[in-house]
Amino acid sequence: MKRVVDKGKTLLVDGPASVNVLSGEVEVLGAPIRTGVRMVIREGKRIPFEVKAKAEFDLTLGEKAVVNEVEGSTVPVSWMKAADEVLGREKPVTVMVVGGVDSGKTSFCLYLANRSLKEKRSVTIIDADLGQSDLGPPSTIGSCRLARPVIDPFEIGVESVFFIGVTSPSGAVSKIVEGIMSMKEKVLKRGVDVLIINTDGWIEGEEAIRYKVALVQQVKPNLVVGIQEQSELTFLLGALTGTQKLAVETPSAVRKRDREERKLLRELGYKKYLKGARAESFPLCWVMIGDFAFGTGVPSSRERMKKIEESLGATPLYCEETSDFVFIALGKGQWVVEEFAKDLEQKLNKKVKIIREGNEEGLLVVLHDAKNNFLGIGILESIDYKRRVIRVYTPVHKHVASLHVVQVKLDKKGREIGLTEVFTDYV
Repeated sequence: MKRVVDKGKTLLVDGPASVNVLSGEVEVLGAPIRTGVRMVIREGKRIPFEVKAKAEFDLTLGEKAVVNEVEGSTVPVSWMKAADEVLGREKPVTVMVVGGVDSGKTSFCLYLANRSLKEKRSVTIIDADLGQSDLGPPSTIGSCRLARPVIDPFEIGVESVFFIGVTSPSGAVSKIVEGIMSMKEKVLKRGVDVLIINTDGWIEGEEAIRYKVALVQQVKPNLVVGIQEQSELTFLLGALTGTQKLAVETPSAVRKRDREERKLLRELGYKKYLKGARAESFPLCWVMIGDFAFGTGVPSSRERMKKIEESLGATPLYCEETSDFVFIALGKGQWVVEEFAKDLEQKLNKKVKIIREGNEEGLLVVLHDAKNNFLGIGILESIDYKRRVIRVYTPVHKHVASLHVVQVKLDKKGREIGLTEVFTDYV
């Protein structure tokens, strides 16, 4: 489908779609668009094509795609002033971006990055939005140094990844702070003019405000940019004493996504990092549950096994103990009443975790090398407790030294099945 758009207008395209600018002068969030290059827009994403000189577009639209034409630019004046403020500062400058869900944080980060690149500044983005990460896979923090203007960071890959293990920041605050601090240190050591840190959309409630305040206090950005639709950041920005901050508005053309669309975008992130996957086997003792190496506990003694069998009324397929924990795996056809497990905890004076063989199937796994560098992700297929081997569906085939299990469950196509607490207490 061909479409001609006059100078001074913006063409808003919601994916799934592909767009080819055939003629004219067009920008997306400060990035100039070359003619004759087809761009793919993901479902759940909106791209604003700002027309600087009359342009002709060739559009291919998917089933849920939407196209709208609006007057003027969708980039708020406050964004332009904020970018001017950043570019007027002494280098290097670190900018942290905060705001609610679908407030325009990623778009602002891209606009600031593209403006900086135009001014010949070196730019790195750290993406700490765990559930809607565009750089690393969901449940991680990713960073990338930009070599060229960008309209969708999902397409540029990732240079460095820090594993968190959850897609929501609640309950992982200290680890997120550690991850951002670690990445910031590496980026500044390498050298950069503008470092942009994108954060998650958790801003409501006292706990969220304490988290963001702690993040700012530890990371110490030169400037915090708060994006708000009305005045939802008043308390948060007010709590950031001793920190330079700017409040800018949410663009009127920002796309509001529902839960299913956000889930879809996460799944695209999983699929991106599962490309070329096949089944691989690894030693069970390489598996990390939190900071604990699974499979490194000691086998229960004969006397202990007798107590366990008597309490549960079943013979475990696998059993190991740590100083304060007992892990038991039952066969697929076995079942234990919860009261029996509690009774066993009292007898052994240890916490007891019982799972059935197969419960682990589908768990998301993050793979690291010997230096704890991120290698990729995988999906747990099975655990052979007798051979002490874990089987993982992953594109990573070499240099694996540890596997970290995440609460998220996926199918082989990278679709989210849900969350599980199969291993969460075993730490």
